[in-house]
Amino acid sequence: MTPSHTSSPRVFFYVQHLLGIGHLARASRIASAIAKDGCQVTVVTGGIPVNGFPGSDVTSVTLPPVVASSAGFSGLADQTGNAAGEEFLSARRDLLLEAFRTAKPDVVIVEAFPFGRRQMRFELLPLLDAIAAASPKPKLYTSVRDILQQQKKPGRDEETVVLLRDHFDGVLVHGDPGFVRLEETFPLTSAISDKITYTGLVAPPLPPEPTETFDIIVSAGGGAVGRDLVRASLEAASRVAIDRRWLLITGPNLPEQDFGALAKDAPGNVDLVRFRKDFPSLLRAAELSISQAGYNTVGDLLVTGCRSILVPFTAGGETEQSVRAERLEKLGLALTLPEAGLTTDQLVNAVEIALSRPKPSNPDIDLAGAQRTSAIIRDAS
Repeated sequence: MTPSHTSSPRVFFYVQHLLGIGHLARASRIASAIAKDGCQVTVVTGGIPVNGFPGSDVTSVTLPPVVASSAGFSGLADQTGNAAGEEFLSARRDLLLEAFRTAKPDVVIVEAFPFGRRQMRFELLPLLDAIAAASPKPKLYTSVRDILQQQKKPGRDEETVVLLRDHFDGVLVHGDPGFVRLEETFPLTSAISDKITYTGLVAPPLPPEPTETFDIIVSAGGGAVGRDLVRASLEAASRVAIDRRWLLITGPNLPEQDFGALAKDAPGNVDLVRFRKDFPSLLRAAELSISQAGYNTVGDLLVTGCRSILVPFTAGGETEQSVRAERLEKLGLALTLPEAGLTTDQLVNAVEIALSRPKPSNPDIDLAGAQRTSAIIRDAS
């Protein structure tokens, strides 16, 4: 059976962030767009809570948090850093299934899985079984970014295809096929081509003018990684663009000891903070952004037209940010620097080059992914 159409469809959205906050931020933006379209949205999160995500316009269910045990995403730990044991994980699974039964959704969206988040199979496979057994059975979609982490282990992509064909009604690829296509990072795309819909990048609207202005903004995502980028930027600020005002945003997850050490060394032209919720507005007025190449940060950069230096995250064999950064550099929309072995000299040189160039022109990239995803979900219910 398929879900009956209701005037206010119920949507159940699962998202698990393990290291940074990018997955949570993108899912929250999509969930808000769906709620704005008149749906009742329940967002289930399973990472360390982040203030403001998801928004107040959805029902939020918070599972006992787990994080990645390492930058390579191997293993799960609770928020105190202890390995997540079987009893803990079983309790999480039961809470997730209870939330699903309570929500009685017409549509379920699972962020990343089965392309990623294999660590969460202990609760997601039971959720798939619960969806299959439900009457009426809700539609099921996976929500994925445009560039996937490429699998090195034999058989992983084949397993993904089997799960998609057996359980999922559609694959929502949050990207513009003119910028990058799914098959560039998922070689078995042809086996699921009938399920794929490109939504455009999930980017924000043009933010308002900022109430405060900085010339150069350095951001390190969630802050669990990126300390070396912040350190190199602190040193660069004392050597280049010293007449300009710098803002360094470390991210909320940078350890307190590291934050304190960085603050102690900050030169007078640098403000050091953990988080700025007006980050997109700040980019609108800035001369230059220095950041990793995460999906959401790049969306903010494309919307605001800020010059950018991208230092893609590559620890643990991650490839996604490098692909995105290289593509943007080829289009003349960014400069890129390597994360491994990043030196202050490299950064100083890149800042000088970037500031000598005009701001990038409007990119020919679809940025309306949240709204298009909402329309797809509304039509499916």
